[in-house]
Amino acid sequence: MTRIGLIGYGKAGQAVASVLREDPRFELCWIARRSGAPAEDIDVPVTRLDKDSFPGWLDTHPVDGIIDFSDAASIHLYGEAVRQRGIMVVTAISGYSEETMDYIRSLGRDIRVMSSPNITLGINFLLLAAKILRRIAPFADVEIVEQHFRDKPEISGTARRIAEVLDVETDHITSLRLGGIVGRHEVIFGFPYQTVRLIHDSIRREAFGTGAAFAIEQLAQCDKGFYTLDNLLLRLIRDELQNEETLNAALAASRDSSSRADRVLS
Repeated sequence: MTRIGLIGYGKAGQAVASVLREDPRFELCWIARRSGAPAEDIDVPVTRLDKDSFPGWLDTHPVDGIIDFSDAASIHLYGEAVRQRGIMVVTAISGYSEETMDYIRSLGRDIRVMSSPNITLGINFLLLAAKILRRIAPFADVEIVEQHFRDKPEISGTARRIAEVLDVETDHITSLRLGGIVGRHEVIFGFPYQTVRLIHDSIRREAFGTGAAFAIEQLAQCDKGFYTLDNLLLRLIRDELQNEETLNAALAASRDSSSRADRVLS
């Protein structure tokens, strides 16, 4: 069982905690919050995320991995503490500055760390599919539409990531803010005589928990380094393709051997 510490307990963090507590592969050991306020709806210890006291907390409450659903500043409060203790990190924060991303990548020299602005499995499958389609048809027009809840102020970090991966400018992103939408991302490819739309809907925030569980499980099997969620997905896809090639080769060898045996007997 993998011991997990959760940093951040907003709406997304609460959904992640719910998923982790129901998954027999993980033990949710504690929650760290910038405020340090207790979480009344959960029976695990809660501590204050403080740069001075947090290292001591890690020593008395050891974990194998940390999942971060807090804010862009938190990594600087705990980064060195986890580096020194070899604790793997999964962070699902959008809006990191380039300077902070450089710092997160530097952690990968000493520990396993994964950072993706959207950690849902579906959106990362969408990213892979979009990259393949962009490679096949670089001439196609591309537009990105993202929809979120009314009070979300900035352009979605996931939409920015999609634009970066597809090498399109951010002015090709359209943002809509409507009611209580959890999150929708759509990539539209305009071809001559046809249109392709790739769509992902986040229905409940528990999708973040499913993605975080996948990420931490896969990260545990990796070497030290910096990863994104699509890196981990590609690793699985490569393994599956390699296994399929090995199986096909074995079947071909078996058929060839049977054919030779039949010829000898005849």
